[in-house]
Amino acid sequence: MLCGRWRYLRRRRDETPVPAQVAAPLALPTPPSPQDGGTKSLGLRALKKMGLTEDEDVRAMLQGSRLCKIRSHTWQKERFYRLQEDGVSVWFQRRFRRAPSQHIFFVQHIEAVREGHQSEGLRRFGGAFEPARCLTIAFKGRRKNLDLAAPTAEEAQRWVRGLAKLRTCLDAMSQRERLDHWIHSYLHRADSNQDSKMSFKEIKSLLRMVNVDMNDMYAYRLFKECDHSNNKRLEGTEIEEFLRRLLKRPELEEIFHRYSGEDRVLSAPELLKFLEDQGEDGATLARAQQLIQNYELNETAKQHQLMTLDGFMMYLLSPEGDALDPAHTCVFQDMDQPLAHYFISSSHNTYLTDSQIGGPSSTEAYVRAFAQGCRCVELDCWEGSGGEPVIYHGHTLTSKILFRDVVQAVRDHAFTLSPYPVILSLENHCGLQQQAVMARHLRTILGDMLVTQTLDSQNHEELPSPEQLKGRVLVKGKKLPAARSEDGRILSDREEEEEEEEEEGVEAAEQRRQAKQISPELSALVVYCCATRLRTLCPASAPHQPCQVSSLSERKAKKLIREAGNSFVRHNTRQLTRVYPLGLRMNSANYSPQDMWNSGCQLVALNFQTPGYEMDLNAGRFLINGQCGYILKPACLRQPNTSFDPECPGLPTTTLTIQVLTAQQLPKLNAEKPNSIVDPLVRVEIHGVPADCARKETNYILNNGFNPCWRHTLRFQLRAPELVLVRFVVEDYDTTSPNDFVGQFTLPLTSLKQGYRHIHLLSKDGASLSPATLFVHIRIQRS
Repeated sequence: MLCGRWRYLRRRRDETPVPAQVAAPLALPTPPSPQDGGTKSLGLRALKKMGLTEDEDVRAMLQGSRLCKIRSHTWQKERFYRLQEDGVSVWFQRRFRRAPSQHIFFVQHIEAVREGHQSEGLRRFGGAFEPARCLTIAFKGRRKNLDLAAPTAEEAQRWVRGLAKLRTCLDAMSQRERLDHWIHSYLHRADSNQDSKMSFKEIKSLLRMVNVDMNDMYAYRLFKECDHSNNKRLEGTEIEEFLRRLLKRPELEEIFHRYSGEDRVLSAPELLKFLEDQGEDGATLARAQQLIQNYELNETAKQHQLMTLDGFMMYLLSPEGDALDPAHTCVFQDMDQPLAHYFISSSHNTYLTDSQIGGPSSTEAYVRAFAQGCRCVELDCWEGSGGEPVIYHGHTLTSKILFRDVVQAVRDHAFTLSPYPVILSLENHCGLQQQAVMARHLRTILGDMLVTQTLDSQNHEELPSPEQLKGRVLVKGKKLPAARSEDGRILSDREEEEEEEEEEGVEAAEQRRQAKQISPELSALVVYCCATRLRTLCPASAPHQPCQVSSLSERKAKKLIREAGNSFVRHNTRQLTRVYPLGLRMNSANYSPQDMWNSGCQLVALNFQTPGYEMDLNAGRFLINGQCGYILKPACLRQPNTSFDPECPGLPTTTLTIQVLTAQQLPKLNAEKPNSIVDPLVRVEIHGVPADCARKETNYILNNGFNPCWRHTLRFQLRAPELVLVRFVVEDYDTTSPNDFVGQFTLPLTSLKQGYRHIHLLSKDGASLSPATLFVHIRIQRS
């Protein structure tokens, strides 16, 4: 083996050069010569790598189409849409000229593409266009849907198929390919005269575009070193060399050389030593050999069971090098325990897309919530005209949507991401007649999805499990007891009535009291989630009532946590508790869900339409387990006789040490100002029981969002690590005003891998900021 390795190294150094695409760190394909079509071919390279340059649908998208954009019955405008040569962005015509960045949308920000009249907008306003000509592009985050009608059904299909192919290719890209694509898209933009040659002025423009303020003398020296033709222009392999130098990762080279020694390649035993130091589970020689086969780019090295620097970087940039444990990205937890043993992703005022005073209501808000893994949605039901109940935020200027349309959205979209049960939390303000209409819609639209009776095999002492309820819909609402009033119906005490009356007018309260009766038809659909008021916490010896669900405002929940502590935790081991934001949050702001999770509350409802750190925590909590919307609670929150109290968690048991090393390719915050470059700092936040909560940050790096280096160590002492969420935040430092948000990533400590790891940053709306990453070293020590 040593003899073969020596021969390989000698041949590599002295005889046969290693191919350019693997010899250098993150080597890039050779830029084309001018006769290859100028800078346009720089963009088409991406499509070629995707194997889509000859695809008829993509070629048609590159030519562009005139599509009718539909907003209302009267606002239906023809606009020109064209896929750009980078293969990842679509340019579109606007009536009024705006900044260039506002004339494009990115394929990676698309949540779904729907055919026909499959959006609220097209169902309401697209009647003049046959469904075969229509499509809807739904985006991640808060961006509105794009409802379009093509001139022909075939042209609509070309966009549907083409976007699907592009999204599939983007999802399959490695981090190295994303970086390659990213840098070449900026290269294409910086080449102002499109001659496939880069002057020093164009190189400086490129550097500003990628968020680095490089010293002019250093940049010019680098430029001259790559200008082998001495014509004051970089072209072909010269551009490749410049980009290769720009994208060097000295910190990764240092780690690689520490393990590889003087020969500058890793043998399988040397890679195994690195894996062991990383704390990798199942680190074996066979595992090291498999990694070489998976990530090494040089075939000769692969044959000799060796890994070059390129292969090492490919490995660390792959999902196996992420901070998030890849084994936790699929459903890995026990899904056969009672519902009360899980945190369940929950939405408040799900129908709203903005504030709860005058914002629009939309069925699309339910579709978006389901796309984010939400499993419990809220329906505020009110009397509507024509005998049809409506959903809106009562006694406000929010718009109204039909109850039946929401139920249809549940039927069509509830199980696209997760197969596990959905809970419809009804806030019922309807009279008896329209309650019966609600019950009829639920039965006829949902059919067999709807749970209308207890499961045959179910233990009546506890709730069924998510596994038993796969693909089923549960109704949470009031249920008639055995004893009824004279007319066969009783007055219902709606949850948290006194508290809500304090927050609404007398007239509104009176109207609500008049609609407190419950119809037998609707009551019959409430099986496992019977809404009841939590007057007192019953002792553990009291009979279990697992089907009762209590709804508490954030204020009352915090009071119980503070005053009842362990009793509240025990209560939540047996039955469900839903927590919702105070009605005083008129702008649909959120509260921190962590306090409620600490006490075992399962249904911690947030305003999904409002981004912020609270929704980052929610996304981080439900990031794992296949993003199915159900997370098994820690053992201390499931045991009926648990002694756990989040206010008194005991002494520290775990030390978390994070060394923030570097960042790569952070986004520009103001793309329209070339000289605007971020001054990044990194803050690490710990969210857990009160005694564990902490935040620490690095210093800031002046004018470098491309490859800032900190090497700053942060240390945290933890008492309840099983509840901890770790949030990595990057901000743009400002001396005179609050720092600007750049990106973040949040995940559970229990899913955080040790060793050298990359963290892939997300935007405020949760969209990928690829290729932006943090590079850190993580160590978790348990006493």
